[in-house]
Amino acid sequence: FGSSHSGSRHLGPRAHTHLPTWHPHPIDRPMSARLAALAALPLAASELVRFPLKRRERTYQEWLQSIHLSATVRESLLFGGDGHDIAISDYANAQYYGEIQVGTPGQLEEVIFDTGSANLWVPNRKPLLSNHHTYDHSKSSTYKANGTEFKIQYGSGPVSGVYSSDSVGIGDLALRDFTFAEVDDTSGLGLGYRIGKFDGILGLGWDAISVGGVPTVMKALVDSGSLEKPVFAFYLGNNQPGELVFGGVDPKHYTGDFSYVPLISETYWAISLYDVKLGARSVSSTKHAIVDSGTSLLAGPSADIKAIAEQLGAKVVLGKEYTVDCSADLPDLTFTLGGQDYHLKKEDLILQASGSSCVLALTGLDVPAGAMWILGDVFMRKYYVQFDWGNRRLGLALAAAASSGAADVLVV
Repeated sequence: FGSSHSGSRHLGPRAHTHLPTWHPHPIDRPMSARLAALAALPLAASELVRFPLKRRERTYQEWLQSIHLSATVRESLLFGGDGHDIAISDYANAQYYGEIQVGTPGQLEEVIFDTGSANLWVPNRKPLLSNHHTYDHSKSSTYKANGTEFKIQYGSGPVSGVYSSDSVGIGDLALRDFTFAEVDDTSGLGLGYRIGKFDGILGLGWDAISVGGVPTVMKALVDSGSLEKPVFAFYLGNNQPGELVFGGVDPKHYTGDFSYVPLISETYWAISLYDVKLGARSVSSTKHAIVDSGTSLLAGPSADIKAIAEQLGAKVVLGKEYTVDCSADLPDLTFTLGGQDYHLKKEDLILQASGSSCVLALTGLDVPAGAMWILGDVFMRKYYVQFDWGNRRLGLALAAAASSGAADVLVV
């Protein structure tokens, strides 16, 4: 779903390790050999690598249409038997993206940094009448052919291409001979991709969910020793540029101390969910959540979302999205994680207004692998999230106000 993406995710069923009870039966994932040597250019030991994120603003009508598109695609998802990993995200609502360079000399690609998937893919052709950047390996002196098929099956069609190896630049970091996918079929992302601002996806999930078993960007960076700490963190500015930091956290982007929640598996950034409350009332019995930078909204089981919407007096528009009276008083929506309560207030739950109607930042999602909540950008704007690769945990702290310190983030 991406941000530009609304509430669903790459929950590929072929991961080596699954979240407890999430999948009714094991599915073997093909074990590809490591296809390329990974190395990164060294950085000063104490240096944080800052990566500016651009944000695409949406109108009220764009939000309604994109949420509807995403929900329709998700409902059409079928688990196929064609030997390919299946994703349940179409990135139609993804808002935050940044620039990387692929090849020598570097070719610009704008990608969503997605904690809910683990592969890097960029297009080598673009849909008709679109303005996407494309990668041309014939123009790179460091390109190495691979040719192994890459394919993710979406509800509406495939995203497919072949694996290749080349240099990849991520801010001041560089990976040599890195294996990624160059994609020539993006039909599975539908209209959301054709009109979207992003070109590809850079996954920041764990190796176990990497399609084809190829090495992940974060593991490559950690193994290279280029990062002071095996950590990255997101600041998603509200009406401001955001920032992704590798190698640590940026103190100016959060207040107070971090509270840590251990991962329940090294697949997605998945954690135990103790409770979800609307006001003082518990509204969900779901026990798992993932924190996902590639999802714009809060996504939960459809029955839970419907019940919450009814309690809020929300109206269904176009069958999938909810609106509320902008003047209505809304109780806090609270997620209990690691013994701490994380509150989202009315201003956090409203996306866009049109007259007296406001779009509610909730969407229903029923995942075949089992019930879960997806805490997307709506949650990550309120709470600064530290993705602690080394300690297999998430750190959560209240994000600093968007107006503080955001002006010195240069968007290139």
